[in-house]
Amino acid sequence: QVQLVESGGGLVQAGGSLRLSCAASGRTFSNYAMGWFRQAPGKEREFVAAISSGGGYTNYADSVTGRFTISRDNAKNTVYLQMISLKPEDTAVYYCAARFTISDTVVVAPRGYGYWGQGTQVTVSS
Repeated sequence: QVQLVESGGGLVQAGGSLRLSCAASGRTFSNYAMGWFRQAPGKEREFVAAISSGGGYTNYADSVTGRFTISRDNAKNTVYLQMISLKPEDTAVYYCAARFTISDTVVVAPRGYGYWGQGTQVTVSS
């Protein structure tokens, strides 16, 4: 199992940038695919981005493609989400998630991830 702690959220004006970090515990981080999800008030949790355990594959929601970049540093047990050109529609609580896997693949369904962080708030003002 792993424990996940997100950081880096905050208040930013439309068009601005933020970088979220997710620090994971344990010594088997390289065996986990990692994902970012977000949830706005009154809405279901939705997929944002994911990266495979080996870093060979990434996937992005259509709404963030070209603006968000997911990356990982296995030596630091950390996954990042670089967000640029932020829009008010990006306002949500952002969650980091981990999925144990023995293959270098990605999944986008929330139910595919067994471990979740507490979330970090991102607010984009217009």
